[in-house]
Amino acid sequence: MRLRRRLAATAFCAVLLVAGEPAMSMASGVYHHLGAGTTGEWSGVLARLTVRDPGVRTGTHDFVATRLMAKRESDGRLTWLEAGWAETGWAGGDKQRVYTYDTNRQAWTFYDQYALAPGDQIWISIQAARDGVWEAWLWWRERWQLLTSQRLPMGARAQVEQYVEVHTDGAGAIDVPRIAVDNVQVKDGDALRYWRQDDVPTASGGGSGAYCLDWATRFDTWTAGTC
Repeated sequence: MRLRRRLAATAFCAVLLVAGEPAMSMASGVYHHLGAGTTGEWSGVLARLTVRDPGVRTGTHDFVATRLMAKRESDGRLTWLEAGWAETGWAGGDKQRVYTYDTNRQAWTFYDQYALAPGDQIWISIQAARDGVWEAWLWWRERWQLLTSQRLPMGARAQVEQYVEVHTDGAGAIDVPRIAVDNVQVKDGDALRYWRQDDVPTASGGGSGAYCLDWATRFDTWTAGTC
């Protein structure tokens, strides 16, 4: 796959203008996590995410995010880097946007130069680079674009996740059309392998509230959304 070869070969790519937004307080809402996480540690994760148009309510703290994450917990502190696409109720004009979030900045960063529309499919990669640096990449117009590079206390390997995350601001549910995630792979050093049940020890839940999770192949091809 040309995509995989270019990911392995790419050493540098210019970061375009981004917009950062501070972390929002979500204490009063309800979270739904649909997907899976590894129980072991890997040096990265790669997947194709389909963009849909969820019923996020403008002027609220609603959000729907389809994302990958690398994380590590040490001495009671959780550190992570996540990347994917999201629609939020507090900003963005009802648009779906490429984003990252990391615990260094504790902020959502949106990349509006990569304009998305429902039905688009985007490739996202999160990987360890060097000396405790983790990177998030987007495949865009036939090349990998570096979204962010963060020095995080996670070492060269971390647990990884793939989730559709729904947050509702208060009671009730929002409509989430079926979101597809596929071609999910974990990185082991320089090698990529498909995130399959027999090869990658995994913790996975089922549906949550009004939302269903359906595995076509555990755990590299699946959909999630309103039941």
